[in-house]
Amino acid sequence: MSSQSSFQLASSFTRSLKGAALALSLLVPAAAQAAESPFSNLRGSWVGSGVITMASGSKENIRCRAIYNVDAAGTNLSIALRCASESYNFNLTSSLTHSDGAVTGIWNESTHAVGGTITGRGSPGRIQVRAEGTIVNALLAVTTRDNRQSVSIQSPGSRLADVAISMSRGK
Repeated sequence: MSSQSSFQLASSFTRSLKGAALALSLLVPAAAQAAESPFSNLRGSWVGSGVITMASGSKENIRCRAIYNVDAAGTNLSIALRCASESYNFNLTSSLTHSDGAVTGIWNESTHAVGGTITGRGSPGRIQVRAEGTIVNALLAVTTRDNRQSVSIQSPGSRLADVAISMSRGK
């Protein structure tokens, strides 16, 4: 093989490597962005139980089921959360969007006909938001690790003062 042919082969190989590196660099930011979404590890059905504390101070056990639908990019999340205790139940739906750490969206609780807006922050494994409406305001925190999740809802001044739920990914 001549030195010119060796040079052309090496040059062609270098261009191929640069092309592959460029293609990979275009893919990595998209993968990194999806990995940074607080919604990515929520997809699917979750079930669990916890304790609900009423404004009166009385406590009851509560059972919950959640279904999370996440888009492919990890930026949009729809939630359906249904919980029931001996004397109280709620059916919460929500649509959320994540962008650069900010979480925004809307919520609706059909059992008591209330709803409003959601604002807050999200990072991988953790979402902290404030749900505001004309009648009810609440702080919600969702922490997820692997197939375990804890949900905390605090709504001082309402009939439902505090909810603490532990859930696991359903089957």
